[in-house]
Amino acid sequence: MIYKTLLLTVFCSALSFYGFAQDQKQPYILEHEKDIAKTEPGTHNGGGSTTGYSFFSKADNLKMTFRKRVLHPGSAVGYHLQKEDEVYYIISGSGEMQMNGKTFPVKTGDAILTRRGSSHGLKQTGKGDLTIIIAYQNP
Repeated sequence: MIYKTLLLTVFCSALSFYGFAQDQKQPYILEHEKDIAKTEPGTHNGGGSTTGYSFFSKADNLKMTFRKRVLHPGSAVGYHLQKEDEVYYIISGSGEMQMNGKTFPVKTGDAILTRRGSSHGLKQTGKGDLTIIIAYQNP
């Protein structure tokens, strides 16, 4: 029994030394959207009113961004140059995506990958809110 305890102690010390246990300070983060919701204008000068949810924005060393945005009627994400690959996923509603000068409709269940170096914008076009998830790797 003493041998197993000693072996376990040495193993855990080695993990800690090599950094494997570093994330155990905060092995997970749970956030509730009601606690992080912010009313904001449409990003990238898109106009209108949106509600933004920047999940895990205070997490140390997180290599990705994960956001939810609700574009209320008349709002948009302004047309802009993309600096990294980014995914837009339409949770609900309908809108119009502009990508490199071309325009196409988007709706619930659509996923759009915008590649680095492309330009895009998105506007809400339906009767109700357009709700999206946005994910990209931090530079």
